[in-house]
Amino acid sequence: MATAAERTPPAAKARARARVHPSRRKDTGMAYIMLAPVLVLLGIFVIWPAIQAVYLSFFDWSFYTDSEFVGWKNFRNVLIDDNFWDAIVRGLQFVLMTVPLSLVLSFLVASLATSVSRKVSTVLKVSIYIPSVISGVIASITFVIIYDYSGGLLNALINIFGAPNQAWLGDPRWALAAIAVPAVWLGLGISTLIMIAAMLDIPESFYEAAELEGANWRQKTMYITIPQMKNVLLFLLVTGFVGSIQQFELPLVMTEGGPNSATELPNLFIFNHFRGDAYVGYSIAAALLLFVVLGTISSIIFRIVNSEKLVD
Repeated sequence: MATAAERTPPAAKARARARVHPSRRKDTGMAYIMLAPVLVLLGIFVIWPAIQAVYLSFFDWSFYTDSEFVGWKNFRNVLIDDNFWDAIVRGLQFVLMTVPLSLVLSFLVASLATSVSRKVSTVLKVSIYIPSVISGVIASITFVIIYDYSGGLLNALINIFGAPNQAWLGDPRWALAAIAVPAVWLGLGISTLIMIAAMLDIPESFYEAAELEGANWRQKTMYITIPQMKNVLLFLLVTGFVGSIQQFELPLVMTEGGPNSATELPNLFIFNHFRGDAYVGYSIAAALLLFVVLGTISSIIFRIVNSEKLVD
């Protein structure tokens, strides 16, 4: 036998819900009003330029001559260009040099900051965050001085141990790794603070129960801290990957992509092509294909990690 709720018509149910929540529509309207300025700016400065970029990628477009529709020609040129794929590979190598090291260092510093006294923790957090407010150009110049062949601090340091001077930025074997060091240093502060916030959000009762069972620091880290921070680690992994493969300032200022294109990362490759080619259709097509590559790899990371919302 049907209950009274089942016999109620759908229209009556809708009216009943509206009576129960009379302020819901007002809240929704206010939310749209608050979001309107951001949506307008997003449309003007992000969505419309993206649409225009897709449109122009199908043209031989120049500042000096009339544009000519060429269809998929620009995309084909990018796809068969070995230099573009070499830049992608270098970008992935740069990611492997920076992201895992940055995550490990951030985790260790965050663990230290949450285990010491409040005063020491404050000093540690301020110290680790200072590089994040330094301009990438200034950091690049500083590390160029450190890596200098004849008077650099790093060569002076290795000379103490009897090693000869190295051309850190002039040798293809070392140049990409030399750029990775300031990249890790610049990004360490933000990722560390995010990890500290995630660690402080873990209930203390979890660790107290583990201590009663005799768990040591490694066991608490492996079975409590890391599982509880899975979503945060996924966020830092994806954002770190995207930020590293799109690094632009450091290779531009420190090496200009050299030596022998050893540090020409994808964004710098696109910029150099845009600067040296009168027709910008190729550069726009390369930027769009880079977007596709980043989106594909990011989705693969999400699929592999298989993040789920934590339940307290």
